[in-house]
Amino acid sequence: MLNWLQKVLQTKYIGLLEADVARLRAENRALMNSLLGSAGFPPVEFPEAPQAQPLPRLRKRSWHQIQAWRETESNRSTALNSDENAFERLNGPVPHS
Repeated sequence: MLNWLQKVLQTKYIGLLEADVARLRAENRALMNSLLGSAGFPPVEFPEAPQAQPLPRLRKRSWHQIQAWRETESNRSTALNSDENAFERLNGPVPHS
């Protein structure tokens, strides 16, 4: 119960902080354009901050998809090991010290 309450309060606090950051950015844009206008420069257009995108839902893989992925990974690792062995055969043994 305490953990749930802490999470709720943290998400509200983070939301308040994000709203405050957005407000401060808007104020900074207004102040900078005001200063530029008083100096005789045209106002600057700032691009909008990117909006937070929801994360895509992760697909759960079936057991045969996981098995196929593991087989291809093991085939790749054996192919890499065989390439290293071929290099050793061509150039002689490599000291490991």
